Amino acid sequence: MAIKREPEKHANHERWLVSYGDFLTLLFAVFVAMYAMGQTDKKKAEELTQSLRESFGYSTQASAGQKGVLQSHDIKPIPAIKPEMAVIPITDRMPPAGPRQGNVGGGAGSKQMAGEKEFREMASAIEAYLVKQGFQNKVALSITQRGLVISLKEAGFFDSGSAKLKQASVATLQGIAEGLQQYANRFRVEGHTDSVPIRSSEFRSNWELSTARATNVIHFLVESAGLSPNVLSAVGYGEYQPLVANDTPEQRAKNRRVDIVVLAAEAAVGEARSETRTSH
Repeated sequence: MAIKREPEKHANHERWLVSYGDFLTLLFAVFVAMYAMGQTDKKKAEELTQSLRESFGYSTQASAGQKGVLQSHDIKPIPAIKPEMAVIPITDRMPPAGPRQGNVGGGAGSKQMAGEKEFREMASAIEAYLVKQGFQNKVALSITQRGLVISLKEAGFFDSGSAKLKQASVATLQGIAEGLQQYANRFRVEGHTDSVPIRSSEFRSNWELSTARATNVIHFLVESAGLSPNVLSAVGYGEYQPLVANDTPEQRAKNRRVDIVVLAAEAAVGEARSETRTSH
């Protein structure tokens, strides 16, 4: 009796297609996941860009039907400012911007009256300039109820016990002054010292030293920087308006300064002004 045998099966040489298909499926899934993650990061990046733009006061508007982007011409360099200059405090009673045009103190013409917005812009520009000049540790900036305060530290601008401006500081002070010329605000230059009594034949007390320093800064602003003397005043406080206690050498160094105060409109109300008088 003959036994029937089933025909011999040939080896399947295309089984690799199954593994290859699985590999392509997994690879596709990986790329889909990467694309999804990329889209999420893009959204976060756009949110971060918008947040930074608002933080630094930029308001570039997007074109109709297009996503808003941070235009290259809107980007300004952000200097590496020291911690003491990194924050410009704004008081809750910061005065409003005030009138946009005005003739303040005579000779101001049609210059713009600086308010809070302009104070911020001036402070940012001065900070960037100081970093470029390497003077960021010699000047402190703050915006207060009175206006913009530019504090010239003694170490950068005066020798100890002297009211004469250091020659090395003249160019920096010139650059600061040039940024103030375009505004019609009044300026008060205030001299301050520490509490250590002065021992000098030139100055009787710290009052005379602080006043002499403030006056010399005013002479420089008028003669070298072109500011009108009609909008300037000098005050000497001696040691009686300290920023901090005079307990340590570091604290006393902070108190030795000359403040250039760009007065807000409300703060300048009490400043003396020349008046035309008629005789009878």
